[in-house]
Amino acid sequence: QVQLVESGGGLVQAGGSLRLSCAASGHTFSNYDMGWFRQAPAKEREVVAAIAWYGGSTYYADSVKGRFTISRDNRMSTLYLQMNALRPEDTAVYYCAARFGSGTYSSQSYSSQSNYPHWGQGTQVSVSS
Repeated sequence: QVQLVESGGGLVQAGGSLRLSCAASGHTFSNYDMGWFRQAPAKEREVVAAIAWYGGSTYYADSVKGRFTISRDNRMSTLYLQMNALRPEDTAVYYCAARFGSGTYSSQSYSSQSNYPHWGQGTQVSVSS
Protein backbone atom coordinates (compact mmCIF):
# COMPACT_ATOMS: atom_id res chain seq x y z
CA GLN A 1 0.00 0.00 0.00
CA VAL A 2 1.38 3.38 -1.02
CA GLN A 3 1.89 5.68 1.95
CA LEU A 4 2.95 9.31 1.72
CA VAL A 5 3.78 11.52 4.69
CA GLU A 6 4.51 15.22 4.26
CA SER A 7 6.56 17.32 6.64
CA GLY A 8 8.33 20.67 6.76
CA GLY A 9 5.41 23.05 6.75
CA GLY A 10 5.14 25.98 9.12
CA LEU A 11 4.78 29.72 9.48
CA VAL A 12 7.23 31.97 7.66
CA GLN A 13 7.43 35.64 6.77
CA ALA A 14 7.06 36.80 3.20
CA GLY A 15 10.34 36.43 1.35
CA GLY A 16 11.37 33.48 3.48
CA SER A 17 12.00 29.86 2.55
CA LEU A 18 10.77 26.42 3.51
CA ARG A 19 11.58 22.92 2.33
CA LEU A 20 8.84 20.37 2.29
CA SER A 21 9.53 16.64 2.34
CA CYS A 22 7.34 13.70 1.44
CA ALA A 23 8.45 10.33 2.77
CA ALA A 24 7.13 7.44 0.73
CA SER A 25 6.73 3.80 1.70
CA GLY A 26 4.90 0.67 0.67
CA HIS A 27 5.93 0.78 -2.97
CA THR A 28 8.96 1.11 -5.23
CA PHE A 29 9.32 4.88 -5.10
CA SER A 30 11.56 5.05 -8.15
CA ASN A 31 8.75 3.69 -10.34
CA TYR A 32 6.39 6.55 -9.51
CA ASP A 33 5.92 10.03 -10.86
CA MET A 34 5.37 12.47 -8.00
CA GLY A 35 3.61 15.78 -7.60
CA TRP A 36 3.04 18.57 -5.11
CA PHE A 37 -0.41 20.13 -4.95
CA ARG A 38 -1.84 22.80 -2.67
CA GLN A 39 -5.21 23.97 -1.48
CA ALA A 40 -5.80 27.42 -0.07
CA PRO A 41 -8.88 28.27 2.00
CA ALA A 42 -12.01 28.50 -0.13
CA LYS A 43 -10.07 27.54 -3.25
CA GLU A 44 -9.75 24.39 -5.29
CA ARG A 45 -6.69 22.22 -5.00
CA GLU A 46 -4.11 23.03 -7.68
CA VAL A 47 -0.88 21.57 -8.94
CA VAL A 48 2.33 23.23 -7.79
CA ALA A 49 5.04 21.04 -9.32
CA ALA A 50 5.62 17.51 -10.54
CA ILE A 51 8.53 15.27 -11.39
CA ALA A 52 8.87 12.10 -13.42
CA TRP A 53 9.99 8.84 -11.85
CA TYR A 54 13.50 9.24 -13.25
CA GLY A 55 13.78 12.91 -12.32
CA GLY A 56 14.54 14.08 -15.82
CA SER A 57 11.20 15.75 -16.46
CA THR A 58 9.63 18.38 -14.25
CA TYR A 59 6.63 20.68 -14.35
CA TYR A 60 5.89 23.90 -12.49
CA ALA A 61 2.80 26.01 -12.21
CA ASP A 62 3.39 29.50 -13.59
CA SER A 63 2.80 30.99 -10.15
CA VAL A 64 5.83 29.25 -8.66
CA LYS A 65 8.30 29.14 -11.55
CA GLY A 66 11.66 30.54 -10.54
CA ARG A 67 10.82 30.34 -6.82
CA PHE A 68 10.10 26.65 -6.12
CA THR A 69 12.19 23.59 -6.99
CA ILE A 70 10.96 20.01 -6.95
CA SER A 71 13.43 17.18 -6.50
CA ARG A 72 13.55 13.58 -5.43
CA ASP A 73 15.94 11.14 -3.84
CA ASN A 74 15.01 7.69 -5.04
CA ARG A 75 17.47 6.00 -2.67
CA MET A 76 15.77 7.67 0.29
CA SER A 77 12.25 7.34 -1.19
CA THR A 78 11.71 11.03 -0.53
CA LEU A 79 10.25 13.89 -2.53
CA TYR A 80 11.18 17.50 -1.82
CA LEU A 81 9.85 20.96 -2.57
CA GLN A 82 12.23 23.84 -1.94
CA MET A 83 10.19 27.02 -1.67
CA ASN A 84 11.97 30.38 -1.83
CA ALA A 85 10.72 33.96 -1.96
CA LEU A 86 7.46 32.89 -0.36
CA ARG A 87 4.43 35.11 -0.70
CA PRO A 88 1.24 35.34 1.35
CA GLU A 89 -0.64 33.85 -1.59
CA ASP A 90 1.42 30.67 -1.19
CA THR A 91 -0.43 30.00 2.06
CA ALA A 92 -2.15 26.63 1.70
CA VAL A 93 -2.14 23.00 2.72
CA TYR A 94 0.46 21.26 0.59
CA TYR A 95 -0.03 17.66 -0.49
CA CYS A 96 2.24 15.20 -2.19
CA ALA A 97 0.77 12.72 -4.63
CA ALA A 98 1.98 9.69 -6.55
CA ARG A 99 1.11 7.85 -9.76
CA PHE A 100 2.81 4.92 -11.37
CA GLY A 101 5.26 6.15 -13.99
CA SER A 102 3.02 6.96 -16.90
CA GLY A 103 5.44 7.87 -19.66
CA THR A 104 3.19 10.86 -20.39
CA TYR A 105 4.66 14.16 -19.33
CA SER A 106 2.51 16.87 -20.77
CA SER A 107 1.39 19.81 -18.66
CA GLN A 108 -2.13 18.46 -18.70
CA SER A 109 -0.97 15.04 -17.55
CA TYR A 110 1.08 16.45 -14.71
CA SER A 111 -1.57 18.86 -13.49
CA SER A 112 -4.62 16.60 -13.53
CA GLN A 113 -5.37 15.45 -10.00
CA SER A 114 -7.30 12.46 -11.26
CA ASN A 115 -4.04 11.03 -12.61
CA TYR A 116 -2.72 10.61 -9.06
CA PRO A 117 -4.37 7.81 -7.08
CA HIS A 118 -2.19 8.16 -3.98
CA TRP A 119 -2.16 11.18 -1.65
CA GLY A 120 -0.64 12.25 1.61
CA GLN A 121 -2.47 14.00 4.44
CA GLY A 122 -0.94 17.39 3.77
CA THR A 123 1.19 19.92 5.62
CA GLN A 124 0.20 23.52 6.35
CA VAL A 125 2.28 26.37 4.97
CA SER A 126 1.44 29.86 6.18
CA VAL A 127 3.17 32.97 4.88
CA SER A 128 2.69 36.23 6.76
CA SER A 129 3.00 39.63 5.12
